[in-house]
Amino acid sequence: MTTPQTIIVGAGWAGLATAVSLSQAGVPVNLYESARQIGGRARRVPFQNQTIDNGQHLFIGAYHATLKMMQTIGVDIDKALLRQPMQLMSITPDGNNVAIKAPSLPAPLHLLLGLLSARGLSLKERLQACRFGLQLKLGKLSFEQDISVSELLQQQEQPETLCHAFWYPLCLATLNTPPEEASAEVFVRVLTDAFMHHRQNSDLLFARSDLSQLFPDPAINYLEQQGGQLHLGQRVTALEIHNRQLTGIVCHEQLHPADQVVLAIPPHALRPLLEPHKELLSLSNKLQQFYYEPICTVYLQYPETVALPLPMLGLRHTIGQWAFDRRFCEQPGLIAVVISARGTHINLSNPELINVISAELRQLFPAWPPHRAAQVIREKRATFAARVKINQHRPANRTSINGLWLAGDFTPTGYPATLEGAVRSGVQCAQQITDLFN
Repeated sequence: MTTPQTIIVGAGWAGLATAVSLSQAGVPVNLYESARQIGGRARRVPFQNQTIDNGQHLFIGAYHATLKMMQTIGVDIDKALLRQPMQLMSITPDGNNVAIKAPSLPAPLHLLLGLLSARGLSLKERLQACRFGLQLKLGKLSFEQDISVSELLQQQEQPETLCHAFWYPLCLATLNTPPEEASAEVFVRVLTDAFMHHRQNSDLLFARSDLSQLFPDPAINYLEQQGGQLHLGQRVTALEIHNRQLTGIVCHEQLHPADQVVLAIPPHALRPLLEPHKELLSLSNKLQQFYYEPICTVYLQYPETVALPLPMLGLRHTIGQWAFDRRFCEQPGLIAVVISARGTHINLSNPELINVISAELRQLFPAWPPHRAAQVIREKRATFAARVKINQHRPANRTSINGLWLAGDFTPTGYPATLEGAVRSGVQCAQQITDLFN
């Protein structure tokens, strides 16, 4: 029996997860990537004499598929990630700070007691937060019809202070979608996985290296050891389909035969490949329902003595939303400020945005000296918008064409556009492919 020829298009985290899972099952793969580097929207970029990420990411303990995948390719999780129990602090220029720390208790008691003992909230606000947590635990936050996160929080009588200090920032951080548009169904899924099953699921995990070292680089090493091949700078321009059977891909006007092809690229990049084929028009039309949200990261290099009180801080009443201390990444003095979704910052030039963010940090931390260098990274299509009813539009891994598959965070993982969603999709897709061979 001849070994099936399997091609994966796209070397982001979804494509790499698919490739690793197939290789682990004994299926060799050819991986085609249009860019000159791997990692997709989570990769390293140069800054000064060091490397940073093209967007600051945070992992949590509930990212089981990602953590398992890293272990598969030989990553030492304990060395690669700094794990800390959930502790969130939201600070404001006027000092009205809110802090929530989860104690070492079984889930969901750790969340409930963390909310009950939160600093910066009134007793009434803390009790209302606990009520929301209990509703989540009892499974009473399910929906016959999806609603927005804002509407959900309003129904649950969550006070404005709590929403702006805790729930809204969590929504933006996890769904990258404004709360008034974001899917409550997806938000509840994330909260349930993070807080309701095991205490460790809510742990915050900070990468000690750039993201490429964390997964893409060791993934490629693993693939090559298993007989897989990586082809960089290879843009796939067409699919070859005959009688509803995929036969190959076209790259640089050359046909590459294949029995199975996984398209691990985002919806906007998929549509040009699908539209020429009438059998795939309905899928192409479905992908039109996906819209995108940006993420902007402002890196500011200060002297090495500059540090945040925690590895991550929430920022309120500012354009910046989250500040990360890259000291955990062995980059002391480097602060990354993240701005999720749309906002007034979109219309600012990079120098203007740097001035705004540095002024906000100076107001929050008056003792800090001026920054020495700065860089702005804008991902205009960082994630799909996890809007109300988005789960209805997410296409399955398997398409209507034999041998043609999809992988990516936009497929039905139940998760928003996170690295965990991308990895889960790749694992699911690979499992379905290997099931055909067994």
